[in-house]
Amino acid sequence: MSDDFDKKDKTAEGLVKSEAEASSGSDDEYEEICFLCRRPESVAGQMIDLPNHIHICTECMQKSFDTMNQGNLNYQDLMNHMPNISMIDLNSLQNQIPNSQKIKKRSKKKEPKKVLDIRSIPAPHKIKATLDDYVIGQEHAKKVISVAVYNHYKRVATDTMDEIEIERSNMLMIGPTGCGKTYLVKTLAKLLDVPLAIADATSLTEAGYIGDDIESVVSKLLAAADNDVEKAEQGIIFIDEIDKLAKKKNTNQRDVSGESVQQGLLKLLEGSEVEVPVGANSKNAMVPLTTVNTRNILFICGGAFPELENVIKERLNKQASMGFGADLKDKYDRDNKILEKVTVEDLRSFGMIPEFIGRLPIIFTLSGLTQEMMVKILKEPKNAILKQYQKLLALDEVRLEFDDGALEAIAKKALEKHTGARALRAILEEYMLDIMYEIPKDDSIGQVIITREYIEGNGGPRILLRGQEIPQLEAHS
Repeated sequence: MSDDFDKKDKTAEGLVKSEAEASSGSDDEYEEICFLCRRPESVAGQMIDLPNHIHICTECMQKSFDTMNQGNLNYQDLMNHMPNISMIDLNSLQNQIPNSQKIKKRSKKKEPKKVLDIRSIPAPHKIKATLDDYVIGQEHAKKVISVAVYNHYKRVATDTMDEIEIERSNMLMIGPTGCGKTYLVKTLAKLLDVPLAIADATSLTEAGYIGDDIESVVSKLLAAADNDVEKAEQGIIFIDEIDKLAKKKNTNQRDVSGESVQQGLLKLLEGSEVEVPVGANSKNAMVPLTTVNTRNILFICGGAFPELENVIKERLNKQASMGFGADLKDKYDRDNKILEKVTVEDLRSFGMIPEFIGRLPIIFTLSGLTQEMMVKILKEPKNAILKQYQKLLALDEVRLEFDDGALEAIAKKALEKHTGARALRAILEEYMLDIMYEIPKDDSIGQVIITREYIEGNGGPRILLRGQEIPQLEAHS
């Protein structure tokens, strides 16, 4: 076994530095060597530091513990496994440390740090123009989020310019399910090329209870930034389902996933230094911790806030139900834009604590999807669902087209499901299953046209053989 160690010494001979030379340099420039197996840390991994500058790799340490835990401790076996141990005496070990063997660490190429430049931040109209390519409708929401993000990154870029400190532009998005809240944030992060973490508020609990700690949202951002703290500190955190943190009414149980989580999120929203685990969601003794300052992180919260319409109607009816000129109580029942009338007071009545709402100064709503918007979502965005299916069939050299009537029928079915744009994919998957299965069987098929009759169950798709295809000019895009 000693011969093996001698071979390792020879392979490292070119990198060995003499004791005199080593004393002149910094110890940080050299790798630590395991005292027992003589392997450098680049081979053996992280070392365990003992007193008197003794370093032992985890593998050798584990072998020692395993031998001891077997009960019948045979010191002769231990000597054979680890020939450098003569006595368990750290003072005597110190004299045997191979000081002459110092392997220089490989110097890592330092990439120049990317400094956030004001000129590199796209203007609000450019941000909105990019969002228009992917998100249909929601004009007001796209305008608000474009201006807020532009102002936020100007604030980050000019952080220490003068004594005027610009406040953060944390946002609260309110809109029905499937209207594009998460998709809007994902598109935004891709455009700005900043790390994005999407967290679900329903999994967050007060510290000490089963579930994710509140700091786990920052851990996800750190992971998205490849554990680069500086990059993470300029990222975006999107907390979805924030409405599930509302205070529970008429309950005697301790609310560990509601108001207490709102209280815990206050320090993150305000901006503070948080100790978060690296590479894990929860703190424990085995996971290293690092400090992340949330001062320049943009927080965007989103939620469907069901029943919020009733809270708004109740407030509006109280204001307009006094005197002879009182409005009818059902006046707002047919108002499709009732959410746009939301106020901070309505959110408080819903169950959000005032301190939490106060740290989200920008509150805006997204409207529910109409049938016309559904049709546009099917075909207009850059990565529209129809374009995805057309590309899949184009790989089989088959052209796929949809009649206008078919698109309207799909949109109508999607509205009936009340799950927003998510329903479109589910419906298309159902109707395209047989087509995607049968088309590759027949090489003579050149074009498939999806009709209204097929979607409504009264007929089938039109299938044209090669050479019979309708010219591209006549086909609908």
